[in-house]
Amino acid sequence: MAEVDKKNIEEKDASVEKTADLNVEKEVAETPAVKKAKKGKRQIMRGRAVIRCSYNNTAVNIADAQGNILGWATSGLMGFKGAKKATPYAATQVVASVTEKVKKYGLKELEVYVKGVGSGRESSIRALANNGFDIILIKDITPIPHNGCRAKKPRRV
Repeated sequence: MAEVDKKNIEEKDASVEKTADLNVEKEVAETPAVKKAKKGKRQIMRGRAVIRCSYNNTAVNIADAQGNILGWATSGLMGFKGAKKATPYAATQVVASVTEKVKKYGLKELEVYVKGVGSGRESSIRALANNGFDIILIKDITPIPHNGCRAKKPRRV
């Protein structure tokens, strides 16, 4: 009987030592790591703007030279609905929104790529120039169909 009690006491002591070891490990793990200094925003001098103007909407992306997006906006995001999304006024508002987003990068020069046939094409380019960007290049990248897909065969009745 006494031997059984000794075994139980020894087991309890061993479990207490284990929990004490775990608590020490937790305290070591909970010590705060050295705080890293906050990285400032990278300064980018040159970028590219892609303007997509469809009949229904206008979207503007501004990226760096490698193609990483710095900021984007659409006229739907700005709160325009229906036919007002494709207007030149909506396009200027979209450009103003994007320029606010990318000002923190210190962007100065832009290559502008325009895609689509909407009415906001010209006004968005003018808005980019008016918002303080130096426009280096304007290129139209609207896709042009070269005879398209094969037509369906005529239906026989």
